[in-house]
Parts: sequence; C-alpha cells; structure tokens
Amino acid sequence: MAEDTRKSGLLLKHYGIKASLQSFHIFNEHKETDKIISRMSAGENFALITDAGTPSISDPGFLLVRACLAAKLEIECLPGPTALIPALVKSGFPSDRFVFEGFLPHKKGKQTLLKQIAEEEKTTIIYESPNRLLKTLTQMEEHFGETRQISVSRELTKIYEETITAPLCEVIEYFSQHKIKGEVIIVVHGK
Repeated sequence: MAEDTRKSGLLLKHYGIKASLQSFHIFNEHKETDKIISRMSAGENFALITDAGTPSISDPGFLLVRACLAAKLEIECLPGPTALIPALVKSGFPSDRFVFEGFLPHKKGKQTLLKQIAEEEKTTIIYESPNRLLKTLTQMEEHFGETRQISVSRELTKIYEETITAPLCEVIEYFSQHKIKGEVIIVVHGK
C-alpha cells in the first residue's frame, strides 16, 4: 500500500522490488482499512509506504495500526524518516521533553491552540504548508511576541535544506523575502 503509488512505484522499481501497489491515503483510508484487515486476517501481508516521512506521523497509518491491534494482528514498524526529530535537533532548543502538534487546524481551533502553545514550557514542533507559513508565523507573533525564539526548517535531508533559528520577527522578515518551497517544520522554544 502506498500514499502515492506513482512515487512508491519509482522507489520499488529502483530497488528491483516487484509488488502490486494499492493506494492508501488520507482520502480513502477510512474506506480501505476494513478491507485490508479482512485480507490480513485471511493471511495476507501488507507494507505501508508514505511519500515522505513515517506512516502515522502526520501521514496515513494511524487508523490501520489501531484496527490491526483491535483485530489482534501482528504489526512491525521499521524506523523511517521523519522531519520532526532532525528539526528539533537543528533548532538547538531543549529536546529532552517536547510537544508535537503535527499540522495546526486551518481555521477552527487554530487561535485557541496557538494561545496554548504560547504558554507551553516545553519545545513545540509544528508541521506547516509552505503556502501558509507566513500567515502562521504572523499569528504566532501576535500570541508569542516578536522576540520568542523559533526555528524553521524546510526540505530536511534534501539538496535545498535550510534552517533559520532566530527571534520570530527576524524569521518573518527572512521568509517575507525568500521563496518558500518544500515541507516546513516550525520549532517553538518553550516559554
């Protein structure tokens, strides 16, 4: 199963792996999970590949894992890439205890969550779309103040990897003047 069979197909082809691929993504995982559980209960084995990152960490997989556990089916998890840990380490912020929020809500509940993060004493990690980064940083500035230290990483482990760690006002200024592409991780220093 793959979040995007086209991307995963290229990966499998590169390594000479011949396997049939089935789509399993945010838009069909509710519908497909029961079918997969039935097939696994009948003895079939499946692997889940996501586009970038680890299944279940802001990617499809949580519903399937939960259903497997409920059906008493064995699961294996191979450690894979996830952007949150490298972003946390590269921030230089305390990493002994942290909060991972994943993607913030687009509208309803976003302001409430930002108010909570503003008071959080632990380092907080957030995923964000490049299209919404500046808006989110501006909203953070309203709640956290312009001097709150944050770190924004994008395109981690890729050729255009970039991490900016500075007071919020400086990070906003930087990204106002640069094109924002790729996956983005915001790390917020605790209060």
